[in-house]
Amino acid sequence: MTDEEFRASVRAWLTTELSGEFAGLAGKGGPGREHELVAERLAWERRLGEGGWIGLGWPVADGGRGLPWRQQVIFHEEYARSGAPGRIGHVGEQLLGPTLLMFGTALQKARFLPGILAGTSMWCQGYSEPDAGSDLASLRTRAVLDDGEWRITGQKVWTSLAQFADWCFVLARTDLLAERHRGLSCLLVPMRQEGVTIRPIVQLTGTSEFNEVFFDDARACAGDVVGSPGDGWRVALGTLGIERGVSTFGQQLGFQRQFEDVLAVARTRGLLADPDIAARITDAWIGLQVMRFTAEASFGQAAASVAGGAGVAPGVEASIVKLVWAPWHQRLGELAVDVMGADATTAGPDYELSDEQRLFLFSRADTIYGGSNEVQRNVIAERGLGLPRG
Repeated sequence: MTDEEFRASVRAWLTTELSGEFAGLAGKGGPGREHELVAERLAWERRLGEGGWIGLGWPVADGGRGLPWRQQVIFHEEYARSGAPGRIGHVGEQLLGPTLLMFGTALQKARFLPGILAGTSMWCQGYSEPDAGSDLASLRTRAVLDDGEWRITGQKVWTSLAQFADWCFVLARTDLLAERHRGLSCLLVPMRQEGVTIRPIVQLTGTSEFNEVFFDDARACAGDVVGSPGDGWRVALGTLGIERGVSTFGQQLGFQRQFEDVLAVARTRGLLADPDIAARITDAWIGLQVMRFTAEASFGQAAASVAGGAGVAPGVEASIVKLVWAPWHQRLGELAVDVMGADATTAGPDYELSDEQRLFLFSRADTIYGGSNEVQRNVIAERGLGLPRG
């Protein structure tokens, strides 16, 4: 199938599905709005699975479609263009699934990938802790192997969508005598068990998609460790490379829609004649093109690693991508409230926010989550340029 034929098939499927049972989901969900229509969006995940639209780049042998990266890009383009809802299952598809393809055993793939592909198994990521955010090597969550089970104790924070997740892939310290990144393991932990407590964190947007997760002697099977015990640092680097590389492409297509919305407001309010606003809009458009080219280069490399299941840890490209998009998105949020003028200073009843206000408030976290900008610069300096640790 040619790229244009594939694009037509994606567009036709989305048009049909979003005009029927799921018509009310258009534009729902996503950053700052994950509380919207959760049950309906979980049903949408299952419909995506039925249609074969999950795991497009995964190897055919592992249940995916083995599509080239360019057609994966086309799907994300059409998905964003259609106004389809924010994904609840993206952590499983874009993070845990690729991690298992790179580092998992045949048994783990056979056990966990089908649920992700079917849109029936939801995942969250348990990496960051109160004292170990961007510096994961200092994490304190512990896991001890006892009578065929890992017993896990500790706390995770900023865990996206944990309240909807069936499973969490948890980075824990399994060798208590080792220092820093040595002795870490990546464990696959069921969320619906005694010993797991989830506390939503109320954000500036008034919503709660991030959570605190407490593990109090929670259990995971001995075989549910990705890679070998003590190999968690290498696995974590692979996951973070996917998080800041492949999965950001769909995110950046959402940025395009946000830019277009801001441009429309500026045009409606007659602000395009304002030289400052016009210059900032021009800069934002240029930034979009830079992000696209940067993401395409990184996306192709990351997709090849996943498709090949090579277990290759990423280089510094993913950190460069993060440094490009995070400050750009914050500047777009600032531009959004500036074009609103005084209207940006008031909220509706029950703290109802406009899209522009939500964009501004949520984007404050962009340069922190997923690895702060300061840490990304250190990664580039040390791993990319070979500079000594500061």
